[in-house]
Order: sequence, then C-alpha cells, then structure tokens
Amino acid sequence: MKYEQLAKDIIENVGGKENVKSVVHCVTRLRFKLKDESKANTEVLENMEGVVTVRQSGGQYQVVIGNHVPDVYKAVVTEGGFEARKEVDAEDEEDKGSLFDRFIEMISGIFTPILSVLVASGMIKGFNALFIAVGWLDEQGGTYQILNAIGDGLFYFLPIFLGYTAMKKFGGTPFLGMVIASALVYPALEGIPEAGEPLYTLFAGTVFESPVYIEFFGIPVILMTYSMSVIPIIVSTFFAAKLENALSKVIPNVIKTFVAPMFTILIIIPLTFIIIGPIATWASQLIGEGTVGLYDLSPTIAGAIMGGLWLVFVMFGLHWGIIPIGFNNIAVQGVDPILALMFVHSFALAGAILAVLMKTRNQKTKTLSPPAIISSLFGVTEPGMYGIALPLKRPFIFTLISSAIGGGILGFIGTQGYIMGGLGIFQIPSFIGPDGIDMSVIGALIAAALGLILAFVLTYFFGGINNQENTTATEESTQPAEEAVESKVENEVIESPLNGEVKSLAGISDSAFASGALGKGIAIEPTEGKLISPVSGTVSALFGTHHAIGIETEHGAELLIHIGMDTVQLDGEFFIPHVAQGDKVEKGKLLIEFDIEAIEKAGYEVITPVVITNHDKYKVIETETQGNIQIGNPLISLEKK
Repeated sequence: MKYEQLAKDIIENVGGKENVKSVVHCVTRLRFKLKDESKANTEVLENMEGVVTVRQSGGQYQVVIGNHVPDVYKAVVTEGGFEARKEVDAEDEEDKGSLFDRFIEMISGIFTPILSVLVASGMIKGFNALFIAVGWLDEQGGTYQILNAIGDGLFYFLPIFLGYTAMKKFGGTPFLGMVIASALVYPALEGIPEAGEPLYTLFAGTVFESPVYIEFFGIPVILMTYSMSVIPIIVSTFFAAKLENALSKVIPNVIKTFVAPMFTILIIIPLTFIIIGPIATWASQLIGEGTVGLYDLSPTIAGAIMGGLWLVFVMFGLHWGIIPIGFNNIAVQGVDPILALMFVHSFALAGAILAVLMKTRNQKTKTLSPPAIISSLFGVTEPGMYGIALPLKRPFIFTLISSAIGGGILGFIGTQGYIMGGLGIFQIPSFIGPDGIDMSVIGALIAAALGLILAFVLTYFFGGINNQENTTATEESTQPAEEAVESKVENEVIESPLNGEVKSLAGISDSAFASGALGKGIAIEPTEGKLISPVSGTVSALFGTHHAIGIETEHGAELLIHIGMDTVQLDGEFFIPHVAQGDKVEKGKLLIEFDIEAIEKAGYEVITPVVITNHDKYKVIETETQGNIQIGNPLISLEKK
C-alpha cells in the first residue's frame, strides 16, 4: 500500500490505536477524536514527511495531509483496524438545526443505504404483477412464486434491514438492531393468534381493542404483525442504542463486548413487544389514516401539490419526510395514494429537456440532453434537473407546472400504489392492483403522456432557450473570440467566486490555511450564499459534506475553495451542491448554495479561503487583498514558470 508507512507513523504519534475513539476525513485533513490528546506527539507529526501540519480544534485532533487525504485515510483505517465512518459519528453528534431538519436527516440516514435494493425489489414485484395481469404467468406456478419471493423477501423482512441501518444511525451496534427485528418477525410468534383463542382482551370497546394470547412473566403481550413495518423498529432501535451506550459505560471492559449486547436485547425486545411495538403500530395506523384522510379531502388538489412540488422537495431533501409515509401506508393499509401523485414529474422533465434539445444551438447542451432525457424517463432526474432545466430556469418552471397538472389528474382518477416500486417507467407496474390493469393504471399513462407533451410544448414555444443560454454556464459554442484567444496564453486570472469582503489569508483562524501550508491565495467573507465557479475546468474534488470543492482549471491550476471554518462538522447541513465530482464546469456556473445565517447560528465562521494548491508551478501569484469584491472580479493572477 502506497501510504502504509505514513499511516503507521501517524497512528503511532497520535498515541496509538488504543487512543483513537474515531477517525474521519474531510477534503484536506484526517480528523481524529482522541481519548487523550496529550498522548499525541504533535511536534513529530508536524515535521513528518507527508503531513502538512497539525491543528487541534472543536474537540478534534486534525492531521492536515492535503489533496491525497482519501488515500491516506484508507491506509489509516486499514492499519488501525478502525471502522470507516461518516464525518460525524452518531454518538458524538450534536443537535444542529431545527427539529424538522434533524428528523429529515435521520430518516435519510436510515433509508438511503437500502434504497437501491428496495427499488430493485419493488420493480421485480411490479413486473411480476404485470405478468399476471396480462396472463403471462399463473399465480399458482413456480415461476411466479419464485419471482414473488425474490421481490417480496426484502419487504417482508424490512424491519431487519431497517434494524441495521437505524441502529447504526443512532450510534449503536448495527447487528443488535437486526437481532431485535428478527425477534419481531419471528414466525412462531406471528402465528400464535391463528393457533388458539385469546386469554383475554385489553381496551375492549375502544379503537385500541386488543386480544391477548401470551404473557411475559404475567405481563400481557399484545401481538402485532411486524413484517413489512417501519416505525416500530426505528423507535425500538433508538432506545436500544441509548441503552447499549449507557451499559457500555458501566460494564467492565473485560466482559463488555458480550454482556452489554446481552442485557440490551434482554431488556429492549420484551419492552418492544409489551410497550414500544403496540404504541408504534397504533401510531403507524393513525399516520396512515391521517394521510389518506387529508388526501380524501381533495385528491385533485393533493395531486397538484405533490406533483408540482416533488422536484422542489428533492432539491431540499424534504422528500425524505414523505417517502416513509408511503412505506407505512403500504405496510398498514396495503395501498398508498401519496407517492403515486408524483409519478408525472420525471416524464414532464423529459419533455422539457426534449424541447431544449430540439431548440438549442448550443453544442454542449445538445450533448447533455439525450442521456438526461433517458435517465429522466427511468426516474433519475438529477442530471436533467441540475444540468439543464435549473440553469435555464424556464424549462424547470414548465416542468413543475406540467407535473402539477399531471398530479391533479392522478388524484382525480384515484391512481394508487400497491407496492414500493421503481421510478419513471418502472413505477407503472406498482399501480396494478388486485383487479389487474384498470382505469387507474390507464389514467396514469395518460397523465404521464400529457405531462411530457405539455412540458415539451411550453418549453419549446416559451422557453427562450437560446436567449437564456447566453447568460448561463452551459454556454460554450457562443464563447467570445477574445476568450478563445485568452485560453491559449500562459497567464491565468482567477475571478472571485463570491460576493463579499476580501481578507488576508494569514488572518483567519485555521492555521493550516493561514500559514499557506494548503496553498497560496486569499480569503473572502461572503455576503451571499452562492459559490460560483471562478474558472472553466473540472471539479476534481467535492467532499460528501459539500463544504469544500476542488477545481482544476483548463490551464492546469489546482484551486481549493473551503466554505467556512470547521464546517465539515455540519455534516452537509445548510449546503446544497449543484455539481458533482468529475463534472466539467464553465466560468459562472453555480457550484454550491449555502445558508450563511444558519451556519453562523450553528457557531461556525463562513470566511472562505480560495487557494492555489499547486502554487509551486507559478512564479507570481498576485491577489486582490482588500475591500469589497463581486463575483467575476479579478481575484488571483497566475504566471506559469
């Protein structure tokens, strides 16, 4: 391994692997949480070849490496036997943002790891239903039964998968979550109500009336059906993680590895069967009935809202507050009308991009459009939304309008989902219910076609495509001649990526940047939360928390822009990326949006270093050193050696 020796030396000088609670990395540095920072040999680390400097901040011991930190991190994790983890461990994470923001982030963290296999399983179930509806398969046949097992297995045992991801999210041992979930779906317990008469009934005469078939040390146990459920296991693992961490602090180390898990499951599993499970199940049923009740007030209006705003929800991550409702509705009611309403959005986007393709004179847009159309039809909207529709503005607006109309039609005809299937064309089989292909399925196809056609017509005739391209980052073919000439010269000018006040790099609080160890450049105190590409080039790095970005210009300069100080600890909150690593970007392209007020309220500075990391290749680096600056103003001048 290329960085094996460096990794060994770093681990040794942070006090050894026994002194490391956790280690993560950001764009330029390893971030250790040490049990005792006094055991670390900072002087040796700072003088070590391969280490730029060391910084202690925010409860972290930060070893600054540079651009190749991901490779060093892998070596450190391997050599130390550490677990590769997110930037902020769940057990050390502070509450940041509003309660709603934390809820959305929690749900996203639980469902994202299994989303791809959920979609894959749903697609198999959907196509199996389609094959039955058109008479290609027999429900009693072996082919149908095996395909059904393939598609249905994950959904039936969904609590086990969620037990793993939820327990991990809450900072506990993931396999403990799986054990808890396995007990909930244990076949022998689920079959008890069918095998005999109840001992007695609790809450008789109320909506919570429940027969009791078994007791646990004399305590009545209300048996529920937990297969395919969502909320009970999430609530259960939340308490399990808290209990496990509490037990781990008081149980001696020599027996902690097996005694803490034993007491955790001995306490949590019975508690789940007796209290947590029934209450969570009743809550699930109330949520299902409540959402369907709101839908029933006006399905057409509900469809227009869901269809019209779904892409906006996706942009801000709010869809994660809605997706679990769909899971829950199918689990407790067997059908979901909510997620079906957003079906048209990907077809509308495809229609808008098709109009752009036919109308544009821009060669780059023509190249990007066909794959964006195909991915949109398959339900993957990000390439078309971020790469074409949003930069051109009007196609995005017309997509929302068309999606709203399509969603209203879906609500009016009563289209509902019977499984959690795929997106785009792969979502169609999920609308096939017990009665086979009926008007709700046909209506969904009509709504999708109408949404596509309407978005196409609106964009084609009113999109102003070529006029807008002259002012967006997609412009390439109409590049002014003087810029084409400039691209051939040796010198390069880096423009300001922000509106704000220019400040000296030496005056910022992060010593790694202030000393110039990470590169030469300047800092900007931003007044607007929009980071614009100051050059044309390639996104060489975009860290997962979206607080920093690296760009290699078309002339070879390597640029690092780091929004704020220690903002990696926000774990991506308050940052919205509009590009991905590897993307080609033009000067003026919107790279990242960030919420200045929210970042400062969370206790972090937003001062942003803009540095040239390969400054050794240039003879002169002149920087604009004071005063206010606007996006596009000259900031750094480079002269190649």
